[in-house]
Amino acid sequence: MINPSNLTSFDQFPTRNFISQRIFLLHDIQIIEIFIALLVFIAIHSLRQKKHHGLPIWPVLGMLPSLVAGLRSNMYEWMTDVVNSQNGTFIFKGPLFSSLNCVVTSDPRNLEHLLKTKFPNFPKGPYFRDTVRDLLGNGIFSADDETWQRQRKTASIEFHSAKFRQLTTESLLELVHSRLIPVLENSINKKTQIPIDLQDILLRLTFDNVCMIAFGVDPGCLRPNLPEIPFAQAFEDATEATVLRFVTPTCVWKTMRYFNLGMEKKLKDSIKGVDEFAEDVIRTRKKELSLQYDHNNKKQRLDLLSVFMGLKDEHGEPFSDRFLRDICVNFILAGRDTSSVALSWFFWLLHQNPMVEERILAELCRIVDQREEVKTGDSQSLIFRPEEIKKMDYLQAALSEALRLYPSVPVDHKEVVEDDIFPDGTVLKKGTKVIYAIYAMGRMESIWGMDCREFKPERWLRDGRFMSESAYKFTAFNGGPRLCLGKDFAYYQMKFVAASVIYHYHVKVVDNHPVLPKLALTMYMKHGLKVTLHRRDDSEHQKYLNMH
Repeated sequence: MINPSNLTSFDQFPTRNFISQRIFLLHDIQIIEIFIALLVFIAIHSLRQKKHHGLPIWPVLGMLPSLVAGLRSNMYEWMTDVVNSQNGTFIFKGPLFSSLNCVVTSDPRNLEHLLKTKFPNFPKGPYFRDTVRDLLGNGIFSADDETWQRQRKTASIEFHSAKFRQLTTESLLELVHSRLIPVLENSINKKTQIPIDLQDILLRLTFDNVCMIAFGVDPGCLRPNLPEIPFAQAFEDATEATVLRFVTPTCVWKTMRYFNLGMEKKLKDSIKGVDEFAEDVIRTRKKELSLQYDHNNKKQRLDLLSVFMGLKDEHGEPFSDRFLRDICVNFILAGRDTSSVALSWFFWLLHQNPMVEERILAELCRIVDQREEVKTGDSQSLIFRPEEIKKMDYLQAALSEALRLYPSVPVDHKEVVEDDIFPDGTVLKKGTKVIYAIYAMGRMESIWGMDCREFKPERWLRDGRFMSESAYKFTAFNGGPRLCLGKDFAYYQMKFVAASVIYHYHVKVVDNHPVLPKLALTMYMKHGLKVTLHRRDDSEHQKYLNMH
């Protein structure tokens, strides 16, 4: 027989168990609610930081999540938006114990301060040199102090010599009319016109050009069959992988380099291709120079590499092959990528702005019409003269406008030697990294007005003549003591190429071709520039001549 008291006890057991489970469940829910509330509080607090600091600041991670989001879209537009929201300068806070903390500025007052007024206090710095050393070594782009001064002085003497100017003019004329025009004609003469990558062709042109004038060798990249050049792809991969180091904590990329992983493996492999080319150039040049001495041939070579080979270092010894290699790679970066990338963006902008193209063509036709000799013969054989290139004010304005909106080097880097204060009041502690955002400067209303995002060459003209802007407002060629040595040649090269192409052809970008900047040391177009060409005839030239 069942005892009633036992039954009551049995019934109470699950009740107690149920109550205790509810208590534990409520306790767990409270913990979850507290955790969620804490997360919400952190999120609100971090997002509120955006108003004062430009970006949300998260615990431990700092502004890294926003940087990652920027890298996944258009990094330069993302940076422009942040800089504009902070009136030209903001402080980027990276994760705790990382190397990503820096000041980002696009204020012309600050640029003049760091590029000229306090130039000695803002070298490239050890962080920059350490980050780019595998690719650029101790070349002119990354060097400071005596190493930089020695290279710049030597290059400056050569750049300003009459013989060197003659060499650059003659080599460019040969490349454009003996190689570029035939390659472009070849694309037109095919039965079914296949779009060509104009950026690739321009990179080939400037690569051949810089090798001829800087190293005295002709790699022959620009040929009708467009031969594959392993160096070109290796160099582009190396610059892309190098720039990724700047947005990766130093300890992370150095660990990846040690274990040869990911982007560091790609960088190591691509640098091998770069080194092979540079070493081959140096070896060939040394062999040629030794043969000259053997035959008592005193004829002096004009290329930069030969000049550096004849000099001594601070210990009175000839420069090492490693140092000569660094010189080669740095001058390729300076002479190959910058002009060709600028021309690629220029032709894309012309496609977007046909009225500008018409005005350029009218200027070219007017200049040709001023020639004294009888204007007969095939216009396809026309070659612009150096004195005519100087008269192309509207073309130079259009090229400058393209560089304003799409500078070949979109950002640059400095490091603070001693505590300082920017003119806008930003406090700079010793060791602070400073990024000056050249791309963002071209999109600031405070610098260029409400129409800053429009392509308007007229903003560079005064009474029809080209007028340059301050180097601290238009920083495509840098400024101060590090002002680009090749600025005049770059303008001449771009004007000569652009005039020769525009006078002979209408360049049409393929419909729906995606145009985005690539994250690299120079601002390549990520997908190249696919175009078709349409030959102009004499009647079209006459039409534009009559318009003005």
